[in-house]
Amino acid sequence: MPKKLDLTDFDPAGLKVLMRVDFNVPLDNNRNITDDTRIQAALPSVRYIVERGGSVILMSHLGRPKGIIDPGLSLRPVADRLGQLVEAPVRFALDTVGPDAENQAGSLAPGEILLLENLRFNPGETGNDPGFSAGLAELGDTYVNDAFGTAHRAHSSTVGITKHFEACRAGFLMEKELEFLGSLVTDPERPFVAVLGGAKVGGKVDVILNLLDKVDTLLLGGGMIFTFLEVHGLNIGSSLRDEASLDVAREILDRSRSSTTRFVLPEDCVVANAFDEKAEKKECLVTDIPADWMGLDIGPKTSAMYRDILAGARSVFWNGPMGVFELPSFAHGTRAVAEAIAAVTDEGARSVVGGGDSVAALNQMGLSGRVSHVSTGGGASLEFMAGRELPGVTALTNACI
Repeated sequence: MPKKLDLTDFDPAGLKVLMRVDFNVPLDNNRNITDDTRIQAALPSVRYIVERGGSVILMSHLGRPKGIIDPGLSLRPVADRLGQLVEAPVRFALDTVGPDAENQAGSLAPGEILLLENLRFNPGETGNDPGFSAGLAELGDTYVNDAFGTAHRAHSSTVGITKHFEACRAGFLMEKELEFLGSLVTDPERPFVAVLGGAKVGGKVDVILNLLDKVDTLLLGGGMIFTFLEVHGLNIGSSLRDEASLDVAREILDRSRSSTTRFVLPEDCVVANAFDEKAEKKECLVTDIPADWMGLDIGPKTSAMYRDILAGARSVFWNGPMGVFELPSFAHGTRAVAEAIAAVTDEGARSVVGGGDSVAALNQMGLSGRVSHVSTGGGASLEFMAGRELPGVTALTNACI
């Protein structure tokens, strides 16, 4: 992927910088932010602009309101939290392309920050509507995209808006994401080990197929393994079965036999008689799963094997837990992988953890500071590793090198 123009390529002084960020943060029932990681990730770009005399107009979505105004998904709590983090007032517009946004953007002084209301309150956002794109573009003088988490979406604020500016730049977070993920795809130090987990095969098919022959070893875990085991002709009891992906799992296994990649499935697993923390559980080989029992974690033999393989890695990509880590009884496999990745990173390997539940697991286990990069975009990182084009990145202006 060509290098894109970035924030160091221009002087923001006196300019109103329209910046797409990813403030899609989790809220509790009282609308309190429970994890502000994504807000903090945007701070370097925001501070860079305001410290150099520019003003920033921030755009983001929150949740999936589907084009309808939902007060429970308002970005006002995000504006309040952002103000605390930057230690300065953050103005908040009650709309996106309406009179309040226009008036506030028009009166924005150098060094000030404005956050627009939830982009997805307007149906034009996800529809990449030209009129909505033009309305957003009128608010600023130049455009920056620092929202890697939405880069795989061709929406008004990520693609349509770019047609209205001569130069469209990548923010610091976007640059960092592309640099870390790009280095794994184009020039990884070897051995390169990928670890993929999660519930279903369907969401990881293209990633698995793209990584075959690119990584040295591919380790699988999570609920998806039982679909592969069934294709192998094994009894999986009442374990998760991805009915729609049986044929593609068979294709992946066929491809793996002729691939240069070592394709590894678990040897054992932890099974339980119910999906419950207090359920009866036991360890067994994957060939001996009892009828009516379900696999909820990789087993100790597999955990040890995965630790040994990861200990020799120089590049690691991880997406998806090894089991139901939210339940302590079934978190051991995920913890083993997380600790192994942290340990090999301490020894100089480059590790990237790709969003979603694997990031939640890292945070839960206090290990997020011991990997090279924690991606803010689960879906986008998977699309990138699957070799697909990210529309929000493609739309940015190429740098002249």
